[in-house]
Amino acid sequence: MSLEEYKGVFVFAQQVDNHIEEIVYELLGKAMELAKDLGEEVTAVLLGSDIKNKVYHLEEHGADRVILIDDPELKEYRTEPYAHGLSEVIKKYKPSVFLIGATAIGRDLAPRVCARVHTGLTADCTMLEIGDFPLNPIPGQEDKQKHNQLLMTRPAFGGNTIATIACPDFRPQMATVRPGVMKRSPKVVGAKSVIEEFNPGFTPNDCYVEILDIIKDVSEKVDIQKAKILVSGGRGVGSAENFKLLEDLAEALGGEVACSRAVVDNGWKPKELQVGQTGKTVRPEIYFAIGISGAIQHTAGMEEADYIIAINKDETAPIFDVADYGIVGDLNKIVPLITEGIKASKASKDE
Repeated sequence: MSLEEYKGVFVFAQQVDNHIEEIVYELLGKAMELAKDLGEEVTAVLLGSDIKNKVYHLEEHGADRVILIDDPELKEYRTEPYAHGLSEVIKKYKPSVFLIGATAIGRDLAPRVCARVHTGLTADCTMLEIGDFPLNPIPGQEDKQKHNQLLMTRPAFGGNTIATIACPDFRPQMATVRPGVMKRSPKVVGAKSVIEEFNPGFTPNDCYVEILDIIKDVSEKVDIQKAKILVSGGRGVGSAENFKLLEDLAEALGGEVACSRAVVDNGWKPKELQVGQTGKTVRPEIYFAIGISGAIQHTAGMEEADYIIAINKDETAPIFDVADYGIVGDLNKIVPLITEGIKASKASKDE
């Protein structure tokens, strides 16, 4: 493998029902940073059926080029045709870096693609940067240190440590990235990209599943990743009933309630409200951490919030190390006071 042949930062532009997923814009934001460091271009790869009219979304969010594969076999996501399409893109265009969202689709697709093109894959990354590998040169072997490598960082061993991984000898350097971790790329209305249509051909085989019916789940569940204000509770809240205090505060603020893993494990709140390494990564404007100790598994999912306000009776709790504002005391007394203060403030403004 001649590594010099591989150039460019590629992003899998995941779409469902012809709707570009939010994770794509987050990946494009990071791809633009990586491409700038490498002096290369950003390419988005869009697969689907009758999908050409969605290309402009990728143009306006930083893609220098869009590779479009439009085929009836790609109308709904199926592992085999999508894996075939992406693999053939890699073989033809030879990207140096390929990023895929760590969604249900991405986690199914990425390992199959990397196996077909014989490269490595780092899953669930929380940080990506360009640097040297090894990170620290080995004494006497400084000449063997490789530059401009994709350094892929992710929590390991249950979140108790952070591992930085590189793929120095194979290309592309592939990573899946958790939704909500990277900053969304800015929108530039009217921006244009180079559009290349490519179709490797799709011949159904015994690995093509047949979709008989699609039943969509109609749900009113809250998406905490879209909330601007989150009031999150941990084990220290004490009980499921006590979450009423947090719900009242969230309602007063116009925010949503979230929780830690301990709360989900106790059955107080559903999994979709969990923030942290095994839950969701969030970036709200304001994050209340109430009765949350601040273990690394939790802070990994919320430390990028604009403002973090911690309320805990233990003044040595690690959550205060990442909080912008901290209140030491009994949440049962403090939270109602904050809620009443907010309500009173709103009432005075309405008068």
